[in-house]
Amino acid sequence: MDIAEVARRTGVPASTLRFYEEKGLIASTGRHGLRRTFGPVVLDRLALIALGRAAGFTLEETARMFAPDGKPRVDRQMLATKADELDRTIRKLTAMRDGLKHAAVCPARSHMECPKFRRLLGAAASGVIGARAKPVAKRKPGPERAK
Repeated sequence: MDIAEVARRTGVPASTLRFYEEKGLIASTGRHGLRRTFGPVVLDRLALIALGRAAGFTLEETARMFAPDGKPRVDRQMLATKADELDRTIRKLTAMRDGLKHAAVCPARSHMECPKFRRLLGAAASGVIGARAKPVAKRKPGPERAK
């Protein structure tokens, strides 16, 4: 099947298919005119790539899920590690959801007066929840601030 057919059947844009081929994630079987052609095995490979992406694997990690002959070779330890990472993310998101739900119905006059909302803010500020890569370093008072 040509690249347009693969794109139609998988929903993966042709530009992404070309990128995946460039990265060695998929391989074309030849060309029909100017269009790349692919064998039916590419559909399974693209499904595995999509699953890996949905689970949060990088393309490099996903590439390691294939043996040199192109057959799937999934590292079970890598799967277990990713599952543990997803568990941590789920716990953080659950705490965030619960805090936001509480804030939506909290009887406090201001969210800033709500202890539960303040804990949520503190967790976000410290990097415990949220997308921050690392907590902000606390500034030490310099000579001009020490007074």
